[in-house]
Amino acid sequence: MVKDITPIELQARLAAPEPPVVLDVRENWELEIARLPGTLDIPMNELPPRLSELDPNRELVVMCRSGGRSMQVAQFLDRQGFASVSNLKGGILAWSSDVDPSIQKY
Repeated sequence: MVKDITPIELQARLAAPEPPVVLDVRENWELEIARLPGTLDIPMNELPPRLSELDPNRELVVMCRSGGRSMQVAQFLDRQGFASVSNLKGGILAWSSDVDPSIQKY
């Protein structure tokens, strides 16, 4: 079961001793406009052949621009047996609104 995590909740989790892996599934051109530091960047359409780059036992938070693509990917990962997958509710747009307004919206 995939759950949503808010930007504020993710900010707190990133400060924890064992933070989650943040998987950004946006396209490269989107990353050039706005990005979070330290993310693992794998565009949505490249994910199936690159699954081996992810640890199925690590906590994963999937993000995109507004939360739609990332929810699809999170559900896919959940079906593949990943133990702990969350979707960043509202994506980078919500992160910009709720956590870091210096991140450009597009």
